[in-house]
Amino acid sequence: MAVYVISDTVPQDPQAWETYIAVAPASIARYGGRYLARGGHIETIEGSWTPTAIVIVEFPDADSVKRWYASPEYAEALKVRDKALRRNLIAVEGVAAQADDPAKLQALLGDRASKPR
Repeated sequence: MAVYVISDTVPQDPQAWETYIAVAPASIARYGGRYLARGGHIETIEGSWTPTAIVIVEFPDADSVKRWYASPEYAEALKVRDKALRRNLIAVEGVAAQADDPAKLQALLGDRASKPR
């Protein structure tokens, strides 16, 4: 099942940022990841979240995410990460079935769909 890595990113030092973005994409591709969103226009629809840049990467499965994050290739990007950017980074599983109607969505989410956050 696909797993999505979502990063809420705030670039910091421009020189370190350039180093990070020169290394990270190749490491992502090597472990089967592909960018779905990469810092495009953001519009807040609900709530007060106002991220600077969102990056979404799809990986084939959770094992691929773990291998990528622990890889020697990505380690090169991690060396400059703290200087290059601040971020929140999460991984979330995709859905096995297409949730194209409310009944399917309810079946996928169970009780979570009816509880406010």
